[in-house]
Amino acid sequence: MAVGIRSGVFSRWLAPFIALLVVFQLTACGDKEPEQRKAFIDYLQNTVMRSGQNLPSLSEDQKQRFGNYANDYGIILSFSRQMKGAVEGSLVPVVSAIGQVRTPQDYMTQRSALQQAASTLSMLNAQLRDSKVKADTGMAALKQPDDLKAVYGQVYNTVVTQPANVLTPLVPALQSFTQDIVSVGDYLQQQGTQVAFANGGVQFPTQQQATQYNTMMSSLVGKQQTLLQAQKVAQGDFSN
Repeated sequence: MAVGIRSGVFSRWLAPFIALLVVFQLTACGDKEPEQRKAFIDYLQNTVMRSGQNLPSLSEDQKQRFGNYANDYGIILSFSRQMKGAVEGSLVPVVSAIGQVRTPQDYMTQRSALQQAASTLSMLNAQLRDSKVKADTGMAALKQPDDLKAVYGQVYNTVVTQPANVLTPLVPALQSFTQDIVSVGDYLQQQGTQVAFANGGVQFPTQQQATQYNTMMSSLVGKQQTLLQAQKVAQGDFSN
Protein backbone atom coordinates (compact mmCIF):
# COMPACT_ATOMS: atom_id res chain seq x y z
CA MET A 1 0.00 0.00 0.00
CA ALA A 2 1.33 3.40 -0.94
CA VAL A 3 2.25 5.64 1.92
CA GLY A 4 1.71 9.37 1.45
CA ILE A 5 3.91 12.05 2.83
CA ARG A 6 2.67 12.98 6.25
CA SER A 7 1.48 16.56 6.48
CA GLY A 8 3.76 17.26 9.42
CA VAL A 9 6.84 16.05 7.55
CA PHE A 10 5.83 18.03 4.47
CA SER A 11 5.43 21.17 6.52
CA ARG A 12 8.85 20.76 8.07
CA TRP A 13 10.40 20.15 4.63
CA LEU A 14 8.69 23.17 3.09
CA ALA A 15 9.42 25.60 5.92
CA PRO A 16 13.11 26.17 5.06
CA PHE A 17 12.17 26.84 1.43
CA ILE A 18 9.60 29.43 2.47
CA ALA A 19 12.11 31.06 4.80
CA LEU A 20 14.65 31.29 2.01
CA LEU A 21 12.03 32.79 -0.26
CA VAL A 22 11.21 35.49 2.31
CA VAL A 23 14.89 36.31 2.75
CA PHE A 24 15.35 36.53 -1.01
CA GLN A 25 12.41 38.86 -1.33
CA LEU A 26 13.68 41.12 1.45
CA THR A 27 17.14 41.19 -0.08
CA ALA A 28 15.72 42.08 -3.47
CA CYS A 29 13.87 45.05 -1.96
CA GLY A 30 17.04 46.27 -0.26
CA ASP A 31 18.89 46.33 -3.57
CA LYS A 32 17.21 49.63 -4.41
CA GLU A 33 19.52 51.55 -2.07
CA PRO A 34 22.64 51.52 -4.30
CA GLU A 35 20.54 52.70 -7.22
CA GLN A 36 18.90 55.44 -5.15
CA ARG A 37 22.26 56.55 -3.79
CA LYS A 38 23.81 56.68 -7.26
CA ALA A 39 20.90 58.78 -8.56
CA PHE A 40 21.15 61.15 -5.60
CA ILE A 41 24.91 61.59 -5.95
CA ASP A 42 24.46 62.36 -9.64
CA TYR A 43 21.81 64.94 -8.77
CA LEU A 44 24.03 66.61 -6.18
CA GLN A 45 27.00 66.81 -8.54
CA ASN A 46 25.28 67.78 -11.77
CA THR A 47 22.31 69.85 -10.58
CA VAL A 48 22.74 71.14 -7.04
CA MET A 49 26.40 72.15 -7.38
CA ARG A 50 25.51 74.17 -10.49
CA SER A 51 22.46 75.87 -9.01
CA GLY A 52 24.13 78.27 -6.60
CA GLN A 53 21.55 79.33 -4.02
CA ASN A 54 18.62 78.73 -6.38
CA LEU A 55 18.07 75.11 -5.42
CA PRO A 56 15.19 73.39 -7.21
CA SER A 57 12.47 71.42 -5.47
CA LEU A 58 12.32 67.69 -6.06
CA SER A 59 9.65 66.31 -8.34
CA GLU A 60 7.61 63.32 -7.22
CA ASP A 61 9.57 61.17 -9.64
CA GLN A 62 12.87 62.34 -8.14
CA LYS A 63 11.60 61.63 -4.62
CA GLN A 64 10.83 58.09 -5.72
CA ARG A 65 14.23 57.65 -7.36
CA PHE A 66 16.14 59.02 -4.36
CA GLY A 67 14.14 57.14 -1.73
CA ASN A 68 15.05 58.19 1.82
CA TYR A 69 17.87 60.35 0.45
CA ALA A 70 15.22 62.88 -0.55
CA ASN A 71 15.09 63.76 3.17
CA ASP A 72 18.84 64.45 3.12
CA TYR A 73 18.27 66.93 0.32
CA GLY A 74 15.49 68.53 2.34
CA ILE A 75 18.02 69.67 4.96
CA ILE A 76 20.03 71.83 2.57
CA LEU A 77 16.99 72.93 0.58
CA SER A 78 15.24 74.17 3.73
CA PHE A 79 18.28 76.17 4.86
CA SER A 80 18.79 77.68 1.40
CA ARG A 81 15.15 78.77 1.13
CA GLN A 82 15.11 80.29 4.62
CA MET A 83 18.41 82.11 4.09
CA LYS A 84 17.38 83.44 0.70
CA GLY A 85 14.10 84.74 2.11
CA ALA A 86 15.89 86.43 5.01
CA VAL A 87 18.48 88.05 2.73
CA GLU A 88 15.85 89.31 0.30
CA GLY A 89 13.71 90.66 3.15
CA SER A 90 16.51 92.34 5.13
CA LEU A 91 19.85 92.78 3.40
CA VAL A 92 18.66 93.55 -0.13
CA PRO A 93 16.46 96.52 0.93
CA VAL A 94 19.40 98.04 2.83
CA VAL A 95 21.74 97.70 -0.15
CA SER A 96 19.05 99.21 -2.37
CA ALA A 97 18.53 102.15 -0.01
CA ILE A 98 22.27 102.83 0.19
CA GLY A 99 22.38 102.81 -3.59
CA GLN A 100 20.04 105.80 -3.61
CA VAL A 101 22.64 107.96 -1.86
CA ARG A 102 24.48 109.62 -4.74
CA THR A 103 24.85 113.27 -3.71
CA PRO A 104 25.47 115.02 -0.37
CA GLN A 105 21.79 116.04 -0.21
CA ASP A 106 20.80 112.37 -0.44
CA TYR A 107 22.33 111.73 2.97
CA MET A 108 19.48 113.80 4.37
CA THR A 109 16.64 112.80 2.05
CA GLN A 110 17.35 109.05 2.37
CA ARG A 111 17.75 108.98 6.15
CA SER A 112 14.27 107.65 6.90
CA ALA A 113 14.45 104.98 4.18
CA LEU A 114 17.85 103.85 5.44
CA GLN A 115 16.72 103.67 9.06
CA GLN A 116 13.63 101.69 8.12
CA ALA A 117 15.57 99.25 5.96
CA ALA A 118 18.36 98.84 8.52
CA SER A 119 15.89 97.99 11.30
CA THR A 120 15.23 94.63 9.62
CA LEU A 121 18.92 93.68 9.73
CA SER A 122 18.74 92.99 13.46
CA MET A 123 16.48 90.02 12.72
CA LEU A 124 18.66 88.58 9.96
CA ASN A 125 21.41 87.16 12.16
CA ALA A 126 18.86 85.56 14.49
CA GLN A 127 17.11 83.92 11.55
CA LEU A 128 20.42 82.79 10.12
CA ARG A 129 21.56 81.34 13.44
CA ASP A 130 18.35 79.36 13.96
CA SER A 131 18.41 77.99 10.41
CA LYS A 132 22.08 77.01 10.70
CA VAL A 133 21.55 75.17 13.99
CA LYS A 134 18.63 73.26 12.51
CA ALA A 135 20.64 72.31 9.41
CA ASP A 136 23.71 71.27 11.44
CA THR A 137 21.56 69.12 13.70
CA GLY A 138 20.01 67.38 10.71
CA MET A 139 23.40 66.93 9.07
CA ALA A 140 24.92 65.39 12.22
CA ALA A 141 22.13 62.80 12.41
CA LEU A 142 22.66 61.50 8.88
CA LYS A 143 24.05 57.98 8.33
CA GLN A 144 25.48 58.01 4.81
CA PRO A 145 27.83 55.67 2.95
CA ASP A 146 31.29 57.13 2.42
CA ASP A 147 30.85 57.90 -1.29
CA LEU A 148 27.68 59.90 -0.68
CA LYS A 149 29.04 61.46 2.51
CA ALA A 150 31.96 63.02 0.61
CA VAL A 151 29.75 64.57 -2.08
CA TYR A 152 27.04 65.66 0.34
CA GLY A 153 29.64 67.29 2.59
CA GLN A 154 30.93 69.34 -0.33
CA VAL A 155 27.40 70.46 -1.21
CA TYR A 156 26.62 71.25 2.42
CA ASN A 157 29.71 73.43 2.68
CA THR A 158 28.73 75.36 -0.46
CA VAL A 159 25.03 75.78 0.33
CA VAL A 160 25.05 76.07 4.13
CA THR A 161 28.44 76.59 5.78
CA GLN A 162 30.04 79.12 3.44
CA PRO A 163 27.02 81.46 3.14
CA ALA A 164 26.58 81.39 6.93
CA ASN A 165 30.26 82.20 7.44
CA VAL A 166 29.97 85.16 5.07
CA LEU A 167 26.72 86.55 6.48
CA THR A 168 27.51 86.22 10.18
CA PRO A 169 30.16 88.99 10.26
CA LEU A 170 28.68 90.93 7.33
CA VAL A 171 25.34 91.77 8.93
CA PRO A 172 26.68 93.72 11.94
CA ALA A 173 29.27 95.38 9.71
CA LEU A 174 26.51 96.50 7.33
CA GLN A 175 24.47 97.75 10.29
CA SER A 176 27.41 99.89 11.38
CA PHE A 177 27.99 101.17 7.84
CA THR A 178 24.33 102.10 7.45
CA GLN A 179 24.26 103.88 10.80
CA ASP A 180 27.30 105.91 9.74
CA ILE A 181 25.44 107.04 6.62
CA VAL A 182 22.44 108.02 8.72
CA SER A 183 24.78 109.94 11.07
CA VAL A 184 26.10 111.96 8.13
CA GLY A 185 22.53 112.85 7.20
CA ASP A 186 21.79 113.79 10.81
CA TYR A 187 24.86 116.03 10.92
CA LEU A 188 23.97 117.85 7.70
CA GLN A 189 20.39 118.24 8.90
CA GLN A 190 21.60 119.80 12.16
CA GLN A 191 23.61 122.45 10.31
CA GLY A 192 20.44 123.87 8.81
CA THR A 193 21.01 126.84 6.56
CA GLN A 194 24.69 127.02 7.47
CA VAL A 195 25.49 124.31 4.98
CA ALA A 196 25.44 124.89 1.23
CA PHE A 197 25.51 122.36 -1.60
CA ALA A 198 27.26 123.19 -4.86
CA ASN A 199 28.84 121.20 -7.68
CA GLY A 200 28.35 117.87 -5.91
CA GLY A 201 30.12 119.11 -2.78
CA VAL A 202 29.34 120.65 0.61
CA GLN A 203 30.38 124.05 1.94
CA PHE A 204 30.53 124.95 5.65
CA PRO A 205 31.04 128.35 7.28
CA THR A 206 33.76 127.12 9.67
CA GLN A 207 36.78 124.82 9.38
CA GLN A 208 35.63 122.87 12.42
CA GLN A 209 32.39 121.90 10.71
CA ALA A 210 34.23 120.92 7.52
CA THR A 211 36.74 118.84 9.48
CA GLN A 212 34.03 116.93 11.32
CA TYR A 213 32.20 116.23 8.08
CA ASN A 214 35.39 115.06 6.35
CA THR A 215 36.15 112.75 9.28
CA MET A 216 32.73 111.14 8.97
CA MET A 217 33.14 110.71 5.23
CA SER A 218 36.60 109.18 5.68
CA SER A 219 35.07 106.61 8.02
CA LEU A 220 32.54 105.68 5.33
CA VAL A 221 35.25 105.32 2.71
CA GLY A 222 37.15 103.00 5.05
CA LYS A 223 34.10 100.72 5.22
CA GLN A 224 33.49 100.52 1.48
CA GLN A 225 34.48 96.84 1.46
CA THR A 226 31.44 96.09 3.59
CA LEU A 227 29.16 97.60 0.98
CA LEU A 228 30.89 95.75 -1.85
CA GLN A 229 30.49 92.44 0.00
CA ALA A 230 26.84 93.19 0.73
CA GLN A 231 26.20 93.95 -2.94
CA LYS A 232 27.70 90.58 -3.90
CA VAL A 233 25.54 88.75 -1.39
CA ALA A 234 22.45 90.63 -2.58
CA GLN A 235 23.18 89.13 -6.01
CA GLY A 236 23.55 85.63 -4.59
CA ASP A 237 27.36 85.55 -4.55
CA PHE A 238 28.70 84.22 -1.24
CA SER A 239 32.34 83.87 -2.25
CA ASN A 240 34.90 85.42 0.08
